[in-house]
Amino acid sequence: MSNNLTPKIIAAAIEGFESQKKRLDAQIAELREMLKGRRTESAATPLKRKRRRIRAAGAEARRKSRATTKQQPSLKLVTLEAPKRKRRLSAAGRKRIIEATKRRWALKRAELEKAQKASAKKATARKVAAKRAAA
Repeated sequence: MSNNLTPKIIAAAIEGFESQKKRLDAQIAELREMLKGRRTESAATPLKRKRRRIRAAGAEARRKSRATTKQQPSLKLVTLEAPKRKRRLSAAGRKRIIEATKRRWALKRAELEKAQKASAKKATARKVAAKRAAA
């Protein structure tokens, strides 16, 4: 693209592309309707879903089935065990976890320091080698 694009030109381009997008979306919806075998007149408007109607006999059967399920007790198995208590962390256990965490972080810090010292040694060795080579 060229470098002389002004904000007005960019805004106009955006509006043009959006209108093209709307037109393409309408055409895509129309084609989808044709695939489904429906009329294409209302492709631009969203489809409304028809409500299902239940016959009187079906509605009565549904009421009866709901009434019987409400009357029957649930079929859950009743256990005589007491509910399990929540596990709690003891003070000693918490102390051990804290100590272990501190040890892990101390080891991690020691490894980092060791790596930094090693890289510092390499850097000084390179400098010395460079001075010897220059001399």
